[in-house]
Amino acid sequence: MRDCCGLLTLKNEPVPLKGISVQLKVQGFVADVCSTLSYENSESSPVEAVFVFPMEEDSSVYDFHAEIGGVKIQAEIREKQEARDTYDDALSSGQQAFLLEESDESRDVFRLSVGSLPAGQKATVCLSYVTELAVEADGALRYCLPAILNPRYTPAGAQSLTTPVSGASGGPVPYSLSFSAHLASPSGVAQVKSNCDLTPLEYLGDDKTQAQVSLSPGHKFDRDVELLVYYSHPHQPTAIVEGGLASATPGSLMGDPLVMVSLYPEFPAAASTPQSSCGEFIFLVDRSGSMDCPMSNMESGPMRIESARDTLLLLLKSLPLGCFFNIYGFGSHFEAFFPESVEYTQQTMDSALGKVKGMGADFGGTEILEPLKDIYSKACRPGHPRQLFVFTDGEVGNTKDVINEVKKHAGTHRCFTFGIGEGASTALIKGMARAGSGHPEFITGKDRMQPKVMQSLRFALQPAVNNIVLNWDVPAGLEVVPVSETPKVLFRGHRSILYAQLKGKFDESAVGRASLQYSLGDEPHKTEIGFKLQPDKNTGLTTHRLAARTLICSLEEGGSVEGEGGDKEKVKEKVVKISTEARVISTHTAFIAVNKDLNQAVQGPLIQRNMRPQMMACSFMRSSPQSLPMMMMSGGGFGASVYNSRMTMLLGAPRCNIAVFQCSETGPEPDKEDPMLTLISLQKADGSWELNESLVSVFEKKEQEAISKMPAEVSDKAVWATVLALLWLHGFKAELKEEWEFLAMKALSWVKAQAGASLKLCLEAGNSLLGCKVEPQTLDL
Repeated sequence: MRDCCGLLTLKNEPVPLKGISVQLKVQGFVADVCSTLSYENSESSPVEAVFVFPMEEDSSVYDFHAEIGGVKIQAEIREKQEARDTYDDALSSGQQAFLLEESDESRDVFRLSVGSLPAGQKATVCLSYVTELAVEADGALRYCLPAILNPRYTPAGAQSLTTPVSGASGGPVPYSLSFSAHLASPSGVAQVKSNCDLTPLEYLGDDKTQAQVSLSPGHKFDRDVELLVYYSHPHQPTAIVEGGLASATPGSLMGDPLVMVSLYPEFPAAASTPQSSCGEFIFLVDRSGSMDCPMSNMESGPMRIESARDTLLLLLKSLPLGCFFNIYGFGSHFEAFFPESVEYTQQTMDSALGKVKGMGADFGGTEILEPLKDIYSKACRPGHPRQLFVFTDGEVGNTKDVINEVKKHAGTHRCFTFGIGEGASTALIKGMARAGSGHPEFITGKDRMQPKVMQSLRFALQPAVNNIVLNWDVPAGLEVVPVSETPKVLFRGHRSILYAQLKGKFDESAVGRASLQYSLGDEPHKTEIGFKLQPDKNTGLTTHRLAARTLICSLEEGGSVEGEGGDKEKVKEKVVKISTEARVISTHTAFIAVNKDLNQAVQGPLIQRNMRPQMMACSFMRSSPQSLPMMMMSGGGFGASVYNSRMTMLLGAPRCNIAVFQCSETGPEPDKEDPMLTLISLQKADGSWELNESLVSVFEKKEQEAISKMPAEVSDKAVWATVLALLWLHGFKAELKEEWEFLAMKALSWVKAQAGASLKLCLEAGNSLLGCKVEPQTLDL
């Protein structure tokens, strides 16, 4: 059984965190989360604990307070250095203080400092945030409570917030987690799925518009807590008007009403079917040591690098003839399969597949910036739009540098990103996709990587959407000031969320309309929604907080201040102003709370310890993982440097999942060959198959039997083999159609051109041989 991973001090003293309670409220596609942490210092001296924890990168933290001895201490939001100085001054004078700050390098890492907790003292810390929920391919809304903060590999000369101390061992966690969710949507809550055990879904009314669910007792802290919420009528456009804060300055972001619009552009089916043979496809694959960890923290399952290899096979078989491609592997260094992108032919595909089979997680650390620079240094091919696919477990320390590099070249390519395994940096994965006008995906738990990657390939092959314009139709005297940027790219069925400030006076009984206009080829299209201007009474300030976070992120990612351009100091001033007015944390601000009601200073020396997170060992021994010596991640790579924090642990994250790169002598148990992957590996670049023993063994037949059943009218064995392969996929692997759809389209196109009138005869004979009943219309005949 895999060791449970918790946290102890270097001398095995108990940690001060005793319990975590998380309450989730989902309204439509927005989540409001309150996390409560309960502490008790059972030491004989006062302690200071520093907790580093992960959070979704687009979360908007809007409240932070502490309770000690029945007294509530409300935090204030201030400029970050000012908040740090206040915290240090409080501790040096013996006061109790609490500091919450966002990492300078990555928006998905936070640090919570609990200072001068007296011996025997109990304290409760609460923080609240709102976030937009991501939409999955099947229409589900995804909420994730991260349980893992992977150590971020940091290039030489930089510092990492997440570099751990050396040494580790397994052991039980000394605190509890409770998690409950309240779900509400006028569309109706259809079902809830999770990678963790849940209590039965309980509806709060006959209309099923509200429901609640909780985490079952006994959760073992061995994975992220992921909820997938399904509504009865997903993909419905929505618009919400929210009134401003009465105490805020009129005309300011918080003082005026805001409107939040959610749209789902739909394209004609013909336009969304990839037909183009144009494009340059570059696949950038993480080969660092951490890619030899399992996809999930379960007893078994594929390693991340194995899943990446299988996915590359599928991608290479699905590319259209006539395009260009290249594959990069990266770690502490990088290698490209070809000096520059090559045309997709049988020869180049075979060469690439041979190299893919030899790809291992053997490139050391995770330095993604240099291969990106190399890719961007190569000229784009005229008539072949560049599409970049990035596969990584997201463990880097220079997140903002990487995102900025993608953004500098946003005009020449689209960037699609895939976060592999639990703990992948949401700031990196979402930030790169946003900067490169692409789409992010996360593959965790038992997720198969292939369908998510194929959805992004579908987006990449989709015809370009041009002339995107957002129009507002509102009553006279009302001005609409956009807060979020107009989308630069649209994908079929992909949600677009837009925020705008409403300035001026208006009749609340009046209505407005938002319309998103765009061109697909030469055809104009429009998606629109009408909305009442009467403010919603149930949203509080959720829309304002999300809009403020959106505006802050835009400024932090290279935005400019009107009249001041991109001057960094002016941008910082603007961010601090928005952050403090909206009470939403940013890179340049922090929450600070000081217990000023304490009548006397905390007595005794303040203990400052290194606290080490216990780890999960990632070895090749899947059936019996062992705790192995840790190889430290430090500023210059792997070494013996100690992370000099005072005490470190994870919020909602009872462990730190630290990759250990050591091979078992016995190696992995061999997996049974996947027949579908075998079939796919045998396909030619033009879409056809050859009739041979390897292919017919997938069908559990003999080659001679297959030849004897071939219609006499068919002279080309490749036509017969290709029809059999298509029938087998449709007849026995229909549930995985998302994964093989593109290569089947290529095969069908080839076989139609070759078979002519004999195709229907092949269909009948093939059904008889394989024992399936695939109808002609299934193959578009």
